[in-house]
Amino acid sequence: METNSRNGLETLPNQASPNKKGSNFNTTIHLMSTFSLEHLVRSPKTTQSKPPLLIMLHGYGSNEEDLFSFAEELPDELLIVSARAPLSLGFGSHAWYTIHFDAATSDKFSDIPEAKEALKKIDIFIDELIAAYEVDQDNIFILGFSQGTILGTAYALNHPNKIQHVVALSGYVNQELLQKPLEKDRFKNLDFFVSHGSVDQVIPVEWARNTAPFLKKLNIDHEYHEYPVGHGVAPQNFHDLHTWVKKRCVK
Repeated sequence: METNSRNGLETLPNQASPNKKGSNFNTTIHLMSTFSLEHLVRSPKTTQSKPPLLIMLHGYGSNEEDLFSFAEELPDELLIVSARAPLSLGFGSHAWYTIHFDAATSDKFSDIPEAKEALKKIDIFIDELIAAYEVDQDNIFILGFSQGTILGTAYALNHPNKIQHVVALSGYVNQELLQKPLEKDRFKNLDFFVSHGSVDQVIPVEWARNTAPFLKKLNIDHEYHEYPVGHGVAPQNFHDLHTWVKKRCVK
């Protein structure tokens, strides 16, 4: 596996090459500028009228190419869309919201108003995808890494009518982003795959360990995994999430 230099994410090399969009679902890559968010697309490799949709949300300081680098290794049934965060940090780096650093204390904290605006942008973008593609609206995944996980988790919990499956890599639940009250009966069709590095130097594993009990209280089906890595995705982690996703591609 290759290691991405931006955030330490270990990814699989992308073997696909760009093509123009056809009428069928061949394996292609598109950079779209007519939507509210720039993004890349991998069309399904199997023929089906309404494929499941998987939306990728990258981490702070990265871009849409990061997680997309292992799109070719994900299940053939999926229509995969990797979105670029709206805030440019320069040199190809992007963020969903600002992380403020206090030089005096070395503390860092999230810009919550910006994060909430990012959630609104994601909501608009998902509506655009549903309108543009013939997807199975009852089988939609969000896969996030780090900051993308924080937003993907919050989005799914705020919109359980739109998202059925969440792959939450190296992130945590930020309850400041959740719409209250959290009613258990709204989440009966939602499930989570949660993973974290046990020696994560960016987001402490203790934060991630709070996710499983939080989901359990809401009666949300979930798996929680830890791997002996830092802020990244180990090969075994990818194998496990692939298995989890694959089982949910066919209802």
